[in-house]
Amino acid sequence: MIRRVISFSVISFKNPFLLSKSRNMDEDKGKSMLWIFIVMGISLYIAYNWDNITLIKYLVGKVLDPTFGALLDWNIYFGFTIVIAFTSLALTLSQKYFSDQESLREIKEEQKYLQKEMKEYRDHPEKLLELQKKQFEIIPKSFHITMQPMIYTGIPVILLFRWFSDYLMPIFGNWWILFYMIGAVIFSMIFRKMFNVA
Repeated sequence: MIRRVISFSVISFKNPFLLSKSRNMDEDKGKSMLWIFIVMGISLYIAYNWDNITLIKYLVGKVLDPTFGALLDWNIYFGFTIVIAFTSLALTLSQKYFSDQESLREIKEEQKYLQKEMKEYRDHPEKLLELQKKQFEIIPKSFHITMQPMIYTGIPVILLFRWFSDYLMPIFGNWWILFYMIGAVIFSMIFRKMFNVA
């Protein structure tokens, strides 16, 4: 009994939108996608109105100026690299613990199998078309699972980017975004391997 309660609480902590066996999968997918769109909408609203919402800008500055700001003041390049590594680690861990990793692995295996089959049947247009159709059916499932962590990370990431923009635009212009993206890709690849994220 205790083991069941513990495993259930871990599952619900990992992702509150994971479904119990008795629920309807489509209904819950719709609910989680609704939450994703709500978070995206709030994030875009904050990003667009950053200069008009002074309270949020003030509070974010109070939190990030003495932490990330101190790193950037210490050394702009090393500090920014450390910040990129930290945010990449946080996003990688959110992907691991807030998405259904088993389903993602199954989807990736199915995609590999379909690609292998498509290479074998490239001279048979009818079979190739059927395999491509199956591959396109997998995309929404994969998208849904990989987007679920955004429910938790969407708003913090937008707040961080808006703060970065205020802090780094006078120094680098828009080039800071390119530096961030390159660093994030590199660190994400490292952390995904380290933590075995699908």
